[in-house]
Amino acid sequence: MSMKRAVMTVVFAGAALCALAAQAQVSVNINVGPPPVIFHSPPRVVAVPRTPVYYVPDTTYNVFVHDRTYWSFHDGAWFHATSHGGPWAYVPVERVPGPVLAVPVKYYKVKPGHARHGDGESQGHGKGRGRGDCPPGHARQGRC
Repeated sequence: MSMKRAVMTVVFAGAALCALAAQAQVSVNINVGPPPVIFHSPPRVVAVPRTPVYYVPDTTYNVFVHDRTYWSFHDGAWFHATSHGGPWAYVPVERVPGPVLAVPVKYYKVKPGHARHGDGESQGHGKGRGRGDCPPGHARQGRC
C-alpha cells in the first residue's frame, strides 16, 4: 500500500469517527409528574397573612392561589393551572411569581425537602434543597 493511500485511509477513518461522535447526543430527562389534585368545584382558600396569596387548607398537597392562578409545589417542582379542575403544567422556578415563592413554609402541606411517598406520609429525607424552613425557589436562588 502506498503512503498516499495509507494517509487517505487514515483521513477517511478519522472523518467517519468524527461524524459518529458528532451524532452522539446527551439527553437528560427529568420526569416529575404534576400533582394529582383536581377539585370538582373551587376549593376553600385562606389568605396567607400580609401577602396576595391564598392557600388551600382542605387538601394533602401544596396548593396556592395567586392572581386567579393555582400553583402547586409537588415532588420538588412547580406547577400551575388556570382552573381548579386543572390541567396542571410544569413551570420553571424562574417563572413562579415572587409572592408565591415567598409563602412561609408553615402554609405547606408537604414541607420543601420532604418528598411525599406512596403511603401518604412525609419523610424527613426528600428531594428538596436547603433547610426545611426555606420556601421552594429560595434555596435554588441561594437565599436560604
